[in-house]
Amino acid sequence: MDQPYEIVIGLEVHVQLRTTTKLFCRCATQFGAPPNTNVCPVCLGMPGALPVINEHAVQLALQTGLALGSTIPPMTKWDRKQYFYPDLPKGYQISQFDLPICDGGHLAIADPADESQTRTIRLIRAHLEEDAGKSMHDEANGRADSRIDLNRCGTPLLEIVSQPDMRSAAEAKAFLTELKLLLTYLDVSDCEMQEGSLRVDANVNLKIEKAGDTIATPIVEIKNMNSFRAVERAIAHEAQRQYHEWEETGLTIKDRTKRTFGWDDAAERTVPQREKEEAADYRYLPDPDLLPICLSTETVEATRAALAEFPAVARQRLQADYEIKAYDADVIVNQGRGVVEYFEAVAKGSGDARRASSWIQQDVLRTMKEQGVGIGDFAVSADTLAELLGQVSAGKLDNARARDVFQHLLEKGGSVAEAIKALGIESVDAGEIESLCQELLDANPQVVEDVRGGKMQAIGSLIGQAKKKNPNVNPKQFREICLQLIQSAG
Repeated sequence: MDQPYEIVIGLEVHVQLRTTTKLFCRCATQFGAPPNTNVCPVCLGMPGALPVINEHAVQLALQTGLALGSTIPPMTKWDRKQYFYPDLPKGYQISQFDLPICDGGHLAIADPADESQTRTIRLIRAHLEEDAGKSMHDEANGRADSRIDLNRCGTPLLEIVSQPDMRSAAEAKAFLTELKLLLTYLDVSDCEMQEGSLRVDANVNLKIEKAGDTIATPIVEIKNMNSFRAVERAIAHEAQRQYHEWEETGLTIKDRTKRTFGWDDAAERTVPQREKEEAADYRYLPDPDLLPICLSTETVEATRAALAEFPAVARQRLQADYEIKAYDADVIVNQGRGVVEYFEAVAKGSGDARRASSWIQQDVLRTMKEQGVGIGDFAVSADTLAELLGQVSAGKLDNARARDVFQHLLEKGGSVAEAIKALGIESVDAGEIESLCQELLDANPQVVEDVRGGKMQAIGSLIGQAKKKNPNVNPKQFREICLQLIQSAG
């Protein structure tokens, strides 16, 4: 049965920029410091304290906007966004209202319904703002204590706001996945959701066709989602909830203002929190303590020229330069720049890009996941793996023995030659292999008959016997010599 509605989704993504100090003061942005230790009169909002702009944060925002195809205006300014939360000591947040640093833009994603196709998600804007603090609630033992940690106050955020172009929860997840990948390639953020470096709010409503008319349900903004999987589940649930609500009440977007719902991950449902404030409620006014920022054309173009390679470009380049499949290029690129650089070093060093791609996907990434390490801490260097795979390509090692060497390198380190020696792997000359082939063919006449009858896979049973007699035998070479002997005898 077709879905009786169309989901309309717009995302607001808050990205913590990778600076060492806060947006308007010199306090550290490190995660995990004891509560209320990374604070000063500026981020605590003390009377008379004056903010000073962090130039690095502006530069990171500029890089992001250019990578997203945004227009960079020649002048941008700061505004005070008034609201009163316990974790906002000033009673206002320094943000950007009508003149954001990045205007418009877009991001292309793979269409979840057909990954051979792309969807372009338009952006409204991206603007700089400072973060608020963090309220911590303790309801254990029948108590209801709330405490405030202001370490995060003043941390630089870039809020990226999309157009309501997404039409499924899967599309929203694909957008976030591609955006996170781009941000990490640019090195503008670590995007660690568990540390609050990337936070997502989803604006969701429905379009329902009824009697030739299109009805729009009231918009709900969903908060408190701590993973992309949670975003996907929250949107899917909210769509169903809105449809059932519309069936019961008939309320449309004209009848109710925007509301804020939270996502209860344990209960797997969205729950109402409050009516959503509008722009007028925030009483925006230009910040009198901060001068506007003027970005020259020369600065913008110099930044554009220095941008790192984008993931979408890297995918196409790996396919073209190394002749690997689109799927393989996608897997490698999606692991981050470090894995791309590792792959390229192994591919060039071994002279076998496809084998390098296969080994990295099957062995390197699996081991990294098991050990919980990044590519920078991986025990086998790109040069070492390239040497190992070069020996496989040259026929000096078969895949099975090569994996024994790989495991030894993981556990003991050292060089490929040292690992081969420690494992007792020796090269076997063609004469020895031929003698072993003849011995096993003489002992297995049925295999010979099967091969002559066209059952080439029958040789497989002899390979197993050969490996028992001599583990250093190369299966590929053994198979070729056996077939040559059978043909010459026939």
